[in-house]
Amino acid sequence: MHLSEAYKLMGGEIVLRRLVDCFYDLMDEDPDYFGIRKLHPEELNSSRDKLFMFLSGWTGGPSLYVEKYGEPRLRSRHLPFSIGIAERDQWLSCMNRAMEEIGLEMQLRKSLLLAFEQTADFMRNQPE
Repeated sequence: MHLSEAYKLMGGEIVLRRLVDCFYDLMDEDPDYFGIRKLHPEELNSSRDKLFMFLSGWTGGPSLYVEKYGEPRLRSRHLPFSIGIAERDQWLSCMNRAMEEIGLEMQLRKSLLLAFEQTADFMRNQPE
């Protein structure tokens, strides 16, 4: 599977929104994700919307993030936050759980996780 097919394979906008909401619900509720939760504002609506818009284009759907905010420039947008191995791993664990909980098909989940791992590792900005 190519990443550009993921949006369609997962079920489009409705399933992607469920994934993002599940991800942030888990982050907000599970102490295992406290490290990444504290990097976010108290109110998560803006974070939910931005991740949804980004993932829409990233997975081959409409380029909502680019249309509203311009190029993602992920690394530079995340530079103000301390992101090391622990934060990377918490983010990946939370996203993997969210994909499992909403019932994404196993092969799609594996493909997405591989792409998420590469992107999350690129976000690291702490020497370790």
